[in-house]
Amino acid sequence: MFWSDKIAADAQINQVVNDSKTPSGRVHVGSLRGVVIHDVIDRALKHGGKSSKFLYGVDDYDALDTVPHYLDREKFAPYLGFPLCNVPSPDNSASDYAKYFMGEFLEVFEHLGVRPEVYYLRDLYRSGRLNSYIDTFLKNAHLVREAYLEVSKARRPDNWYPFQIACENCGKIATTVVSDYNGSEVFYTCKPDATDWVQGCGHSGWVSPFNGNGKLPWKVEWVAKWDLLGITIELAGKDHSQKGGSRDVANAICRKVLRKQPPFHSPYEFILVNGTKMSSSKGVGSSAKEIAELLPPELLRFLMLRTQPKTVINFAPNYETTTRLFRDYDSLADKYQALSADAQQESALPEELMPLFYSQLDGAIKPYHPVDLSTLISLLQVPHLDIRQEIEKRSNQALSEYDWQIANQRISVAQKWLADYADEEEKLVLYLDRVPEKVRDLTQEQVAYLRQLTHSLTDVKVWEADELQTTLFATAKELEMQQPLAFKAVYLSFLGKERGPKAGALLSYLERDFVITRLQDVVQINESQLALISE
Repeated sequence: MFWSDKIAADAQINQVVNDSKTPSGRVHVGSLRGVVIHDVIDRALKHGGKSSKFLYGVDDYDALDTVPHYLDREKFAPYLGFPLCNVPSPDNSASDYAKYFMGEFLEVFEHLGVRPEVYYLRDLYRSGRLNSYIDTFLKNAHLVREAYLEVSKARRPDNWYPFQIACENCGKIATTVVSDYNGSEVFYTCKPDATDWVQGCGHSGWVSPFNGNGKLPWKVEWVAKWDLLGITIELAGKDHSQKGGSRDVANAICRKVLRKQPPFHSPYEFILVNGTKMSSSKGVGSSAKEIAELLPPELLRFLMLRTQPKTVINFAPNYETTTRLFRDYDSLADKYQALSADAQQESALPEELMPLFYSQLDGAIKPYHPVDLSTLISLLQVPHLDIRQEIEKRSNQALSEYDWQIANQRISVAQKWLADYADEEEKLVLYLDRVPEKVRDLTQEQVAYLRQLTHSLTDVKVWEADELQTTLFATAKELEMQQPLAFKAVYLSFLGKERGPKAGALLSYLERDFVITRLQDVVQINESQLALISE
């Protein structure tokens, strides 16, 4: 059983699924894992006949703790320590900083077919909906302190209260410490040394903690949200799910103070880019918006779902990772099409096909004729080539309107990838009007291979990628030559470098006469060079 279906099968009839994000900067693709995981749980519950509501919270009362490198530091540094909802927007498209960056993220939700009920923490605080929880946690501050100590070994002073006021004098929320509560007001100090990244102003005084004057620490706030919104399922990333970590502390507070069971939880792993965990504020990795502009929605969902939640996804939009993603998706689609009509029903699908099922925006897997992305990337770089004619020529069947919809989508992906992600080594630069100078570095063994290859290619009956690839391999085997050495000779002859796309596909993009003439020219150059050396 697929992991989300198992969660759904074990759940009670009525469920509220929740996820949330602090919009501290551009939201990175790593944050999409939680979004898609919770969306799929919501869909699995509904497919299983359960009642489910999917909520997404915007933690916009959290403090701005750093100025992202892509923003004007002079403009935003004065707002360090302010609630994100009280920081100005980078431009006039939004009312404030949090709405600006969350708006960008919500566009990606729409792209992915994810449509939760979105709520903002500012509204829960300012409307007074959290007032009773604030009062409860302040009155039971000793129990909250006990939970921190017992679970995470973090000792809070006896006069520490779980609340932070937005300072009436300087506006910062990150620097305030509450040390007393009289039932209607808290006493707080905006401490100059509260953090090592921004200074408090030193102001102190009594003020009401209610109606948006401040916020609960997020582990306590988490518990308040669970109870207020009736949340029953909320997973968390591995960083929050360690033993004694944030989730364990929140669970303990929930049981100790509210005397209630916390929502169902299971940890999920990070998305890494070349082994580095992504960060919204530090600008590490690719933003969710950028990746959504590259990948079609089904493929972006598939990226999140083809790997079990407890396994790390190491993603980078390079040639190998991106083209493999499409190949893996097409492979599952082919397996689905091979099933009988009865077996194609969602309830009968084998577990290996569930990532494909949950990748669809509307739940329906439509048949299509796949066009290989790596082939498109190469074809788009061949001068004077009509890409659509080439697609038709290489297809073994007439393409439907939906086939062309998918093909055109992938042409756009290939164009975008070439423009924004391909490095110089990955770009195909064909030498059409001259022989690359580097062919002079070929060994005698490689020259012998190219000489034999000219004869082998003359006899090829169908000039297409697979048959040409077979011929390339067979010629190397005939000469008892190492295949990598043979293929380097081919790449050097046409690209002037030792690597490239699949060699059979590369030759298939070119006219037979041109290929054979080029190989003959390369052989002649090397033979002439050898003759000069001999003299």
